[in-house]
Amino acid sequence: MAKSQITFSKKEKEKKKILKRREKEEKMAQRKNDNNKGKSLEDMMAYVDENGNISSTPPDLTKVEEIRAEDISVSGYQVQHSTVSNVRRGKFTYYNDEKGYGFINDQKSQQRVFAHVNNFTETFKEGDDVYYEIESGPKGDSAINVRRTA
Repeated sequence: MAKSQITFSKKEKEKKKILKRREKEEKMAQRKNDNNKGKSLEDMMAYVDENGNISSTPPDLTKVEEIRAEDISVSGYQVQHSTVSNVRRGKFTYYNDEKGYGFINDQKSQQRVFAHVNNFTETFKEGDDVYYEIESGPKGDSAINVRRTA
C-alpha cells in the first residue's frame, strides 16, 4: 500500500485558500448590497457640525457666525500688536553695536526685555539709563520707543 501524497501542511494550505476565497466572496456580496446607486443626493450628503464632527443633519443656521477675510491668519502664529502705553525705566545690561540689539533690565521688576536698533530714537551703549515701552510680539516682549533719560 502506498502512502497518501497529501501531507498535513498541504491540507492546512488548502484550508486557508478556501477560507480566503469565502471571505472574498462575502466582501464582494457586502459591497454589492451597500452600494450607493439609486440613493438620492440627500441620503448621501454629510455635514460637519460646529465641533468638526461629521453628522447626517444639516447645521443650525442660527449659530452661524460670519468670518471676515482680515481675521484669517495664514502664518503659523498670530501676531498680536498690543502695546502698553505706560513708559518704563531701565538700564542696558547688554548691547551689541555691530548687530544692533541689546537687553534692558527694568528698574522695578528686573524683567529683561529685548531691544532692537529699529526701535531706538538715538544711539546707546551698555550701562545707559533709558525710558521705553513694551510691545508683545510673536517671540515675546520687546522694547519700543527707547530713549535716553534726561
